Amino acid sequence: MLRRLGIRTLVLLASVLVASVIDFLVMAVVPGSPAQVTLGIGATPDAVAALEREVGLDRALPVQYLNWIGGVVRGDFGVSYSSRQPISADLLDRFSVTLWLVLGGMVLSLLIAIPMGVIAAVRHRKLSGILISGVSQVGVAIPAFLAGLLLVSFFALRWNWFPPNGYVVPADDPVQFFRHLTLPWIALGVVQGAVLTRYVRSAVLDEMGQDYLRTARSKGLRPLEALMRHGLRNAAVPVLTVLGVQLVTLMVGAVVIERVFAIPGIGSMLTDAVANRDLITVQGIVFVLVVFALLVSFLVDVLYLAIDPRLRTR
Repeated sequence: MLRRLGIRTLVLLASVLVASVIDFLVMAVVPGSPAQVTLGIGATPDAVAALEREVGLDRALPVQYLNWIGGVVRGDFGVSYSSRQPISADLLDRFSVTLWLVLGGMVLSLLIAIPMGVIAAVRHRKLSGILISGVSQVGVAIPAFLAGLLLVSFFALRWNWFPPNGYVVPADDPVQFFRHLTLPWIALGVVQGAVLTRYVRSAVLDEMGQDYLRTARSKGLRPLEALMRHGLRNAAVPVLTVLGVQLVTLMVGAVVIERVFAIPGIGSMLTDAVANRDLITVQGIVFVLVVFALLVSFLVDVLYLAIDPRLRTR
């Protein structure tokens, strides 16, 4: 197992390196000078050239890349072209906000999907199972931003139960932190929970037809007891794949929910940077998101090895 973990770690590091090169080259070949955009169309060529020298845009591409990736390794993502402020501190703050948003939504979706998916599978011929399947199908068709708008309309504006927008740092006021994120978590969690419910149901149904569960039932275990003791572990393997993809999708798609609830996360930072053509900020945000996606994939692989002993011997 340690050898496989070592191989996957090397693959992770190589993937991060390749992603950094692609991220840098894509931003480098975008037409137009970021210095010209920063200074405006009225800037003189001398002023543009001076700014390019200041931020290192006049150097060869390999040198620019090495300077950039060296800074990233040290935790320095450079200076914003538009605000002239260091990016790293703002990027870290915004990323933590989005991480709270995404993790809360994911936890809620799991709390919904695991019991509902198991019930829908075990009772797939009963009314309750059919009803859960139908409701989850409807939930899949509802976009998260629409759910967010409906939640704001009723629970924030009409009944005034929760704030309609904004964010409070948990260390400053934990109660207000939960109040501000409750509606965004529900918007993300309910929709993703509907998607996950269908995958859990499908995975559990597949396991219920396996011989080892029939053997367990023939030894006197009730169907649900046999499933809980022997089947859920195997059913978790395909669900993990979907869970990893959904976590990455939530992180990238959180930009819409952040806009709906005016949450100052990394999605809002990205849209502002794109609007200002602040390419070095965009470059840093994209790199952080790619590394996050690669880390999630790595953790899913590790969980595969932990859950399924057959993978350790292949």
